[in-house]
Amino acid sequence: MGIQGLTGFVEERGAFFTELRVRDTKLVIDGSSLYHRLCFASAADFRRGGDYGPFAAAVRDFFGSLRVCRVAPFVVLDGGRGADDRKLPTLRGRAAERLRAAHGLSRGDGGCLVPLLTREAFVQALGRLGVPFVQCFAEADREIAGLANRWGCPVLSLDSDFCVFDLAAGYCPLTHFQWQSVCAGEGARGCYVPARCFSVEKFCRHFGHLNKRLLPLFAVMNGNDYADLAALEVFFSKVRLPRAGGKGGKHVRLQGLLKWLAQFAEPAEAVDSVLKHLKKHRREEIRALLCTSMEDYTPSDANLEDFFQNGKYECEAARKADLPPWVLDALAKGKLAPFISDALILRSTFLHVQVENMQRPSAHSTALPIRQVIYGLLLKVSQSTEAASPSTQSNELPVVYEFDRLQKTLKKTLVQAASLPPDFCDDHFPLDKLMEVPMSCRQMLLLETLGVNMNFLESIPSHLQLPVAITCYWICYSEPKVKLHQLKALLLMIVSGELHRITSDPDPTVLHAEDDSIAYNEFLKWKEKKLQNKDFDLDAAHSFCQWQCCLQMGLYLNQLLCTPLSEPDLTSRLYNGTLVHRLHQELKSTPSVENMFNLSQKMTQLYQALLSTVQS
Repeated sequence: MGIQGLTGFVEERGAFFTELRVRDTKLVIDGSSLYHRLCFASAADFRRGGDYGPFAAAVRDFFGSLRVCRVAPFVVLDGGRGADDRKLPTLRGRAAERLRAAHGLSRGDGGCLVPLLTREAFVQALGRLGVPFVQCFAEADREIAGLANRWGCPVLSLDSDFCVFDLAAGYCPLTHFQWQSVCAGEGARGCYVPARCFSVEKFCRHFGHLNKRLLPLFAVMNGNDYADLAALEVFFSKVRLPRAGGKGGKHVRLQGLLKWLAQFAEPAEAVDSVLKHLKKHRREEIRALLCTSMEDYTPSDANLEDFFQNGKYECEAARKADLPPWVLDALAKGKLAPFISDALILRSTFLHVQVENMQRPSAHSTALPIRQVIYGLLLKVSQSTEAASPSTQSNELPVVYEFDRLQKTLKKTLVQAASLPPDFCDDHFPLDKLMEVPMSCRQMLLLETLGVNMNFLESIPSHLQLPVAITCYWICYSEPKVKLHQLKALLLMIVSGELHRITSDPDPTVLHAEDDSIAYNEFLKWKEKKLQNKDFDLDAAHSFCQWQCCLQMGLYLNQLLCTPLSEPDLTSRLYNGTLVHRLHQELKSTPSVENMFNLSQKMTQLYQALLSTVQS
């Protein structure tokens, strides 16, 4: 969520903060805000699809700083859209903004765009670092506020909604959390992270001792992610809001509204005054909307403490959704993505655009057959809930609405779920018993979807089998067809990630050959050389975007089938957009680049195994 204009106003004034030294405390962290912040801070290039290695390193450094200051982090991530889907208009607007940003980047304009697999890389990084985290069933804000108040610790986020929540220990904006400048501190208390905490008291005093209980009404009237009440424009057109002192600038209405609200003792009194300016036949409807929206700023009674202590996640929305217990558990532990719950509950999903060729079909169209199998697994049990489906004929396969791009616009498309093999259509294996399907059957469904036989993968290390199977699928389904230089660049990138992983492993029991270190040093020297041709190849970018789309859906299908293949590690440089584009450019002019790992016997064998497997 977010309140229109509030972050800009608060940052401009700067007077609403108190200095804070963060140490020896629990800290509840808004995971979505954090991974966006670290992604934008660690990325040098947003055009080439993301460099997940440097991003994972930034995540590691961030939590390293907290550990030094004896701060115990607890990360809370947003889940799916929730059964009421109240944020749909906001999410459509954001998807359209993302599409505009992607188009601008594809033409060489500046801008930022979160790479496709950033969230998956973040969840993997948290798991590898042992940082406790939970993925909420829907929007996380209320549960973040509830947990922070239960523990009496601050909230770390970049979401202006936390200026409105009544938080016992306050809200620290990530922009003022100087984790890269840890201070030594004095005496026994030791080092700390310098930070600033938003002060609700200072903020309310600025507006004539405004009652802080009126802040949720301000947020709703001003406009947030849930409420953009066009009906209130009548109110704003009829009421003369108090003038802001000094320079009003672009925040005139925001300040005027806060000053106007300061005359009321309680929210109910202010709501009554608002309604007087609206047409009589609409008053009760708007009252209900205002009251419902204000409840979004009440801390949740869901007990996240119980999850962090006992691994048990419960909330009212999850209970009402009536999903299989193993699915709810996997969602809470981040073992299934919100994409899965959206498809299952809403039969509607968003596919995030990348920097691709906007004249061509969406890069996600390549992975459509994988998504159809996911939908088939999720919805094959839904004969009894036919009314909730866009499909009205009981003899039809279930359908899902997908929001994806059509050239430069966002389009909603109906996609039919795949019909599954007999083992999975059998009534003995509905979704709630999917884990009981033999592993061999689950693996066979995964590999058949990707068009690969397990025999072909036996020479490949287990943690690379899924990426290799997905690469085979990508070659078969991509339009236009994958070029040999693109394939070789991708495989060399995967090999470089492996070389980095084995030479950088801090585990002293893991031995690596001396020729691996020599090869890695030569590779680093090659990377430091200036690239002669820095042109951006949009067609190659489109092809690599298609690979990432296939990898994302392959990961989701593998997770839904309870990982019949090992999950590949995105944090160990499995995909590096800057590198794969450079390799592609150089292979076109200097074919000998293909031999760059010849000094390492192990890496040469790996590259040959990958290439022969994919080409076969």
